[in-house]
Amino acid sequence: MNERAAMPSPKPRSPEADALQQRIDALAPWFHNLHLPGGVQTLPHHFLGGDFPRFKWQQIEPFVPADLRGWRVLDVGCNAGFYSFELARRGASVLGIDVDEHYLEQARWAAHEFGLQAQVEFRRMEVYEIARCDETFDLVWFMGVFYHLRYPLLALDLLVRRTRRLLMFQTLTMPGDSVYANTADCPIEDRTPLLESGWPRMAFIEHRLAGDPTNWWAANHAAVEAMLRSSGLRVEARPGHEIYLCAPDEEAARARALYASQFEAAAGAIRERS
Repeated sequence: MNERAAMPSPKPRSPEADALQQRIDALAPWFHNLHLPGGVQTLPHHFLGGDFPRFKWQQIEPFVPADLRGWRVLDVGCNAGFYSFELARRGASVLGIDVDEHYLEQARWAAHEFGLQAQVEFRRMEVYEIARCDETFDLVWFMGVFYHLRYPLLALDLLVRRTRRLLMFQTLTMPGDSVYANTADCPIEDRTPLLESGWPRMAFIEHRLAGDPTNWWAANHAAVEAMLRSSGLRVEARPGHEIYLCAPDEEAARARALYASQFEAAAGAIRERS
């Protein structure tokens, strides 16, 4: 009777890898799985499944210019910096912002491990505080944040005004890709078209979604595209599920005149608090 082949023993890790793992454990919990030098990962068994957010990046990567030298990038809700690092590796100068100092500490540490600290700056900052910033950006990375915001359209409007070339957008959505044929107008006495599946709409989540009380909104596809257009953007491509690559559009930006006074009042109030 043949004996069952013995399983190979795991390779012993180097002292450097052990030191990295100790630091990773000290900085836990993690949300981004970063592949650090030496093959050590920060969250190899992600609760979302797969290698997150690397599997998202693999969808998006072909749509991002390979050479970003000379580009200034804003990474909104940067978390531990996965996207900031990928964009910096392409030559960009990146500002990553987040409200959570815990994740910013992870990102600053990882920047040193990757040797990217000269290209990437991480700053604690609310997205709305971009109203106080005079800087514009070639690329604004706005993924995984919109639906966590109490005032999402204000944030989008602020960011569009800081975008020179491209904006990468992702948000939580409702199922379905249908788009209602004509949303130019709707008579007040017959609002039944608003119930059609393709009419732009966004669900408000009062309590929790997936156990998270900050998941405030879930838009349908039609609403995502409508909001992007109304903020002055043109959708250039859809690299993956819920992901939209956009560029500023002069014609679409004319619609902003309808709410210019509201925007200036809100942005002005933010600036006055600085």
